[in-house]
Amino acid sequence: MILVLAITTGLGVLAYTTHSAPQADDVKVISITAKKFDFTPGEITVKKGVPVALELTSSDRVHGFSFPDFKLTAKIEPGKVTRVVFTPDKTGEFTFSCNIFCGSGHEEMAGRLIVTD
Repeated sequence: MILVLAITTGLGVLAYTTHSAPQADDVKVISITAKKFDFTPGEITVKKGVPVALELTSSDRVHGFSFPDFKLTAKIEPGKVTRVVFTPDKTGEFTFSCNIFCGSGHEEMAGRLIVTD
């Protein structure tokens, strides 16, 4: 991170730039809703190297989000948006799942991310 401090006519201006952070226009935003015992949409296709922001919500209870292939985990609470940002660095089909027990169908609660070139 580069930190720049400029003082002009007695007023301080603070700005910073992070070279690794993608610009908002470059991020593909995908909304996913978790509900007993399903993620909607259940299948998502993205491009390798393009930053992705998953906006996770729950329509019924607390759920988890586990995506081991990209080392991501999150807690999804009703009435809140949990944002997870990552850049897919490999192609293929990858499974994400709920990692907080949410009832008798919990073990079936999963989705798929397809990453293409």
